[in-house]
Amino acid sequence: MFQQKSYLAKQVGAHFYEIKGPNAPKWYIIDAKDQVVGRLASMIAKIIIGKHKTTYTPHVDTGDFVIVINADKVVFTRNKLDGKIYRDYSGYISGLKERTARQMLQDKPEEIITRAVYGMTNKSTLANHQMKKLKVYAGTEHPHSSQQPKDITDAGMKSAKYHSVFEKKAVFKKA
Repeated sequence: MFQQKSYLAKQVGAHFYEIKGPNAPKWYIIDAKDQVVGRLASMIAKIIIGKHKTTYTPHVDTGDFVIVINADKVVFTRNKLDGKIYRDYSGYISGLKERTARQMLQDKPEEIITRAVYGMTNKSTLANHQMKKLKVYAGTEHPHSSQQPKDITDAGMKSAKYHSVFEKKAVFKKA
């Protein structure tokens, strides 16, 4: 007797996700100006993975598209601007390239958010496909206006407690 093999359903069409209908992916736009990189990246990762939806399934791409603008105006906490090091290794001898976060902000500001979000996803082919739903731009311009993205305000990203702490520090410094 042959043992029946379990399998996943075959992909239909060119997409891993439903194109039309109630579960179709939506488009969101986030302004990264004055946002802390890690907090911003964790929120973006939840959206592109699809954990914010009730239809979330780990092996299915249920996430939405996210457009991030003003990536060059993100903020690092404490001394991470000079202390955080991004490493790229080519595989060759002496092929290690190291850059600080300050250098990355000047050269490739989009790469900072992309790497932070990638670090918060699973490392699989599905996650690689989900990362294609992240669109990061250094300025305020983006070519996705025809998708009519919904704006996610910074009120949802930062709690009132977070705002009050920074306002107290700013007032305290002025005095």
